[in-house]
Amino acid sequence: MTPTLDDAAHDREAGVADATLDTTRIDDTRIGAVRALVSPAVLLDELPVTPAIEAHVERARQQLAAALRGDDDRLIVVVGPCSIHDHAQAMAYAQRLADAAPGLRDALLPVMRVYFEKPRTTVGWKGYINDPRLDGSFRINEGLRRARELLLEIAALGLPAGTEFLDLLSPQYFSDLVSWGAIGARTTESQSHRQLASGLSCPVGFKNGTDGGVQVAADAVVAARAAHAFMGMTKMGVAAIFETRGNADCHVILRGGRAPNYDADAVDAACAVLRRAGLREQVMIDCSHANSAKQPRRQIDVARDIARRIAGGERRIGGVMIESHLHEGRQELGAELQYGVSITDACLGWDDTLPLLHELADAVRQARG
Repeated sequence: MTPTLDDAAHDREAGVADATLDTTRIDDTRIGAVRALVSPAVLLDELPVTPAIEAHVERARQQLAAALRGDDDRLIVVVGPCSIHDHAQAMAYAQRLADAAPGLRDALLPVMRVYFEKPRTTVGWKGYINDPRLDGSFRINEGLRRARELLLEIAALGLPAGTEFLDLLSPQYFSDLVSWGAIGARTTESQSHRQLASGLSCPVGFKNGTDGGVQVAADAVVAARAAHAFMGMTKMGVAAIFETRGNADCHVILRGGRAPNYDADAVDAACAVLRRAGLREQVMIDCSHANSAKQPRRQIDVARDIARRIAGGERRIGGVMIESHLHEGRQELGAELQYGVSITDACLGWDDTLPLLHELADAVRQARG
């Protein structure tokens, strides 16, 4: 039987034997194994984009970019699980959001949060791509395939997808299906991620630093708007030098730090930083993370405060983020998992999320009046 790409018992780099560490004293001395990685071109050929999905993604990106420029007064709402860990549960959430979307789209631009990669403070589960079976087997080829399959199914429902770009190579496998991207607080200062954002085809939000500092995010937006040249991997899996044109559709996300930063004073302060950098005075606010002290139900208070200010005429808040799953809370990764509950950060349940989306939509409608 031919071993699969993800067969950890057989996959080795061609020509490299187990004895390598005994004879090579200065290179790869801490590498335990090297397994073949499927090329992006193979995966894209196996799971292609249909003309209908291509048109959907292109349209969603254009609408989101228009909202970020101020040409569309709808509020961007990135909502969904903290992380994806189960295909069926993700699709159950996507179906609920897709069913709700027609009643919201006059005022909101809903984007489903589809996060496959999780940055860790120390160690832990790194996400659906890195460990799709949740068992430490690290079937990364399988994870990439599952991630692309899920994005295709979500797009077929007519939902835009948003994700965090953490690994620098993984975008080649699925970024054509992503309508909005984020660079997290831990990587906003990374030059490599700023360069990556400068070449991505979708709008990208940079979160403020983990300490709450907004300047680092503003600097990232300025950097990503510029052209860059850097090393990367092509769709054929070949190392190459990429020259980007710069991404004009980048923005700042306020996610809190040592203290929350979603209130009016925090928005004023952030917009002052953006103004000094010559950027549009507009922010997205993450209702989760430090803005809610990772208490899922506090997201309701944060979102309602934002809705009140939008209804009162605040135009500098271009979007919000909400961590939401089928059911509220979180659980530890283990043998028996509860259905529809996050295994990373605690999420708001869908029953509380849907009314919140309607409150945000009503705020936009009131602002128009």
